[in-house]
Amino acid sequence: MLPLSTNITATSAPTPPHKHRLYHSTLKSLSKSGKLDEALRLIESSPSKSPATAPDAVVCALFLHSCISRKALEHGQRLYLQLLLYGARSNHDLLSNPRLKSKLITLFSVCGRVDESRRVFEDGGEDVDLPESVWVAMGIGYSRNGYPKEALFLYYEMVCRFGHLGNFEFSMALKACSDLDDLRTGRAVHAQVVKATEDPDQVVNNALVRLYSEDGCFEEAIRVFDEMPQRNVVSWNSLIGGLVKKDGVFEAMEAFRIMQGKGMEFSWVTLTKILPVCARVTALVSGKEIHAVMVKSSAKPDAPVLNSLMDMYAKCGAMDYCRRAFDGMQSKDLSSWNTLITGYAINGLMTEAMESFQEMICSGFSPDGITFIALLSGCSHAGLTDEGCRLFERMKIEYAVSPTAEHYACLVDVLGRAGRIEEALEIVKNMPFKPTGSIWGSLLNSCRIHGLVPLGEAVAKQLFELEPDNVGNYVMLSNIYASAGMWESVRTVRALIEKMGMKKEAGCSWLHVKSKIHTFVAGGSNEFRNSAEYNKVWKRLMEEAGYVPDTGVVLHDVSEKTRAMWVCGHSERIATMFALINTGSGMPIRITKNLRVCLDCHSWVKIVSKVTGRVIVLRDTNRFHHFKDGMCSCKDYW
Repeated sequence: MLPLSTNITATSAPTPPHKHRLYHSTLKSLSKSGKLDEALRLIESSPSKSPATAPDAVVCALFLHSCISRKALEHGQRLYLQLLLYGARSNHDLLSNPRLKSKLITLFSVCGRVDESRRVFEDGGEDVDLPESVWVAMGIGYSRNGYPKEALFLYYEMVCRFGHLGNFEFSMALKACSDLDDLRTGRAVHAQVVKATEDPDQVVNNALVRLYSEDGCFEEAIRVFDEMPQRNVVSWNSLIGGLVKKDGVFEAMEAFRIMQGKGMEFSWVTLTKILPVCARVTALVSGKEIHAVMVKSSAKPDAPVLNSLMDMYAKCGAMDYCRRAFDGMQSKDLSSWNTLITGYAINGLMTEAMESFQEMICSGFSPDGITFIALLSGCSHAGLTDEGCRLFERMKIEYAVSPTAEHYACLVDVLGRAGRIEEALEIVKNMPFKPTGSIWGSLLNSCRIHGLVPLGEAVAKQLFELEPDNVGNYVMLSNIYASAGMWESVRTVRALIEKMGMKKEAGCSWLHVKSKIHTFVAGGSNEFRNSAEYNKVWKRLMEEAGYVPDTGVVLHDVSEKTRAMWVCGHSERIATMFALINTGSGMPIRITKNLRVCLDCHSWVKIVSKVTGRVIVLRDTNRFHHFKDGMCSCKDYW
C-alpha cells in the first residue's frame, strides 16, 4: 500500500470564546464571594499555557483584594507562585502589572511580611518605571509594620522621582515623622502639603494634628485642627492622643469636653485615650460619665477599653467599682488580672491583691513580670516584708519569671523600708547584673527613712554617676542631711543643684470639683487662703482638733514661725480646704499630689477626716491613702 502524503498537522482545537468567558466569570464570582479555596483550585488545576485559562489581571486583582480583606497570606503566596510560573512559560509577565504589584505588596504587608513586599516591589530591577501607586503601597507597608525610617527614605526617593506628590504620599510621610519624633522633617512635608495643587484631605490633616500635638506644638496642632473643613472622630483622637502623650492632661480633658459638646460620636479608641487622663487627674465623676455612655452603647466594648476603665477606677481609689467592672467582663486577659491586682496593691488592700492573685492562677492564667512588680510593691508599702521575700523566690522557682532590675528594686525597697538594710545591701551586691538607678534609688530612700547618713552619701554618689541630671536624687540627699541637722551639707547640695541649672519640682495637688480640675501649688493660692471663708473653716478645724503643726518636716534652716507657715501651705492642705468649702457635706474628697505626702500633712488629713466625718482619698507618687474617722489605710507605714 502506497503511503499517502499530506500537509495536515494535528493541533489542539482552539478554546471556544464562551468557555474563556465562563472560566473568568467563575473565578470572579468565587473571588467576590470569598471562596478562595475553590478559586485557587481552579487556577492551579488549569493549564497555564492555554490562552483561555491564562491568568487575567482583573480577576487576579479581585482575588488578591479578597485575600487582603481576610489576611489570607497562603492563598496570596500560591497565586504569586502561579503568576511566576506563568511568566516563566510565556512572554506575558503579569507581575509587571502595577495594579497586581500593588495588591501583592499590600497583602504581604498587612500579613507582616515586609521582606516579601519588598521582593515584589523590586521585582524587575531598578530599570522598571513603577507608577506612584506601587511606591505608595510599599511606603504604607513599611509604615504599617513599624519601619518609619524606611518609609521616609522611600518618600525622599519619590520626591526625587516624581516631584509633585499627593495626599497618599503626604499621609504616609507624616505618619513616619510622628513615629520617629522627627518634627523638622514633618514641617518640611507640611510645607509640601501647602504647596501641593490638591487640597489636603482629612487623613493628611489628621496626620498633621497628630504630628504637632505629639511633639508638644499645641498651638500649631490647634491651628491645623481649627482650619480643617471637616473633622471626624480620628481628628479628635489625634488631638487628644497627642496632648496625652506630652502630658497635656488638662488640655486633653478640655478637648474631650468640647468634642462631647459638639455632639461628636467617640470610638473605643477615644475612650482608651481619655480614661487614662481621668485616672491621672483623679477625675472619678468624668470617668463614671464615660462608663455610663459605654453601658448605654449598643456595641460591646473590647478588653482594652474595659481594662482602661478598670485602671481608671483603681487610680481614682474606687476599687469597688474596679472590681465590679472586672466581674462584668465576659472575657478577661492577663492585663485585666494585672490591672485588678495592681489596683488593690496601690490602694493598700494587699489581702484582696493576694486573693486575686490566687484566683488568677486558678483561672488558668500564668503571672508575668508585671504581676510580681504589683505584688512586691504592695508588700513594700504594706510592711509585708517576709511575704515580699517569699513572693520573689516563688516568682523565680514556681513561675519561672526571671527577675528584672525593677523586681530587684522592689525587693530592696521591701527590705530597706523594714530596716533590714544589711540584707538589702547583700541583694544589691549579689544580683546578676549591675545595679540600676531604680535599685540605688530604693536604697537611698531607705537611708532617708532610717536616717543613715554615711550609707546615704555612698549610695547618692552611685546615683550621681548613673543619673547626673535627676534632681530628685540630690533633693533626697539634701533631705537626709536636713533630718540630721547638717545644714552646711544641705547648703552645699542645694548650691550644687543651682550650679547645675536644675530645679526641684514644686509640690502640686489637684482635684475635680464641679466639672473642673482645680490645681494648687505649695505656698500659692494666697487670695483663697486669705479669704474669710477659708479662715473660718480653718479656725474651726484647729479649735476642734487642737492641732499643732510638726515643723520638723520642714527641711530648711529657718525660724519656727516660718516653718509653721510653710507646712500649713502645702498643696494637699489647700486642696483639702478647697474641697471642704466647695463640696457638699458628706461627699468623699479625692486629691492627687505629684510628690510624696509629708508626715505632718498625713497627720493633719487624719484629723480633718475625723472632725468633718469626710472620707478623704489622697494619692501621692507612691500609693493611695484612704482617710476615714481619723485613720488611714496605710496604717502609718509608708
